[in-house]
Amino acid sequence: MRIVCQRVLQAKVEVNGQTVGRIDKGLLVYLSVAKTDILKDAEFIAEKLVNLRIFPDEAGKMNRSLLDVGGAILLVSNFTLHGDCRKGRRPGFDDAAQPQLAEQLYEKVADLIAQHGVAVEKGVFGEYMHVTSTNDGPVTFLLDSSRLF
Repeated sequence: MRIVCQRVLQAKVEVNGQTVGRIDKGLLVYLSVAKTDILKDAEFIAEKLVNLRIFPDEAGKMNRSLLDVGGAILLVSNFTLHGDCRKGRRPGFDDAAQPQLAEQLYEKVADLIAQHGVAVEKGVFGEYMHVTSTNDGPVTFLLDSSRLF
């Protein structure tokens, strides 16, 4: 599983001109599922997201987690994070999961985050979406459940 995680002041996702998810302070998370991912990967990502200390404390140091600041997550599926651009001019998606597995694990990540008491808004899996946000910092991190980076 790969994610791009952005600390935001606000974010929203629209499908066909309709807002389907919106948060204020929190994390905008783009998530891609690999064909080798299992429940353990979803658990790792959910736990990491809610506990990652990337919010400032009183001294301005990144010492607070999403749980500490009472933030929310906007979770957006994005299989292109598994696009391999190393060869040629067109990305290859051989490592991306098939839609059925990807959707199952995407929903599991959302459920696991919610079980931590964090509000979760979502995009619509498999749909063409417009995402807008105000990045805070900017603070952006890449995570991979296989710990490739």
